Amino acid sequence: MKENEISIYLADDYPLFREGFSLLLQQESGFKIAGEASNGKTLLELMRQSPADVVITDIEMPEMNGIEATIALKAEFPKVPVIALTIFKEDHLIVDMLEAGASGYLLKNVSSTELAEAIRTVVRGGNHYCSQTSVRLSKLIANSSFYKKSANPLSDKELEIIRLICQQYASKQIADKTQLSHRT
Repeated sequence: MKENEISIYLADDYPLFREGFSLLLQQESGFKIAGEASNGKTLLELMRQSPADVVITDIEMPEMNGIEATIALKAEFPKVPVIALTIFKEDHLIVDMLEAGASGYLLKNVSSTELAEAIRTVVRGGNHYCSQTSVRLSKLIANSSFYKKSANPLSDKELEIIRLICQQYASKQIADKTQLSHRT
C-alpha cells in the first residue's frame, strides 16, 4: 500500500456488489481495498486484524447487519469513519445508521465520483450524505414532533439553516442564502 492511500474495507452480502465497488474504487487514485466481508462479524474480524482508514458497509447482511457492525466498530475504533452504502432509503434505517455512528449514507445508485468524494470527506472528519438522503433528513427534521412540541420551537430561519446544513451547504453559502453574516 502506498503511504498516502486510503485503505478501505467493503462489507456487503452480495459478492457482485463488493467486486463491482472494489473495481470502481481501485480505479480511483489514492484508494486501496484492504479487504471485503460478507457480513458484519467478518468485517469486525478484519478490522481487529488490520484496521482500515474507512469502512463501507451495507445495512442488511446475515450474522451481523451493518447497523450492529457500525455500533461495534465505533466502540472499538471510534476514529474510523463508516459509510452506509445500501439500497435502503427508509427514514428509520437512515436514522439508525447515523445513531450507530455512521459518517455517511449513500444509496447504491451513487456515482463512482460521489463515492470517492464521500470517502475523502469522511476520512477528513466530515459527513457525506447522497442528495436523496439529505432531502429525507431535512424532511425528518422539519417534521419532527420534537420541534412541534418544544416549549421554544425553532424559528423559520433556524429551520431553514438546519435544512441547508442537511443539504451540505457550506457555512458561507448558508450565510449568503439566509442573508446572515458568516459568523452568525
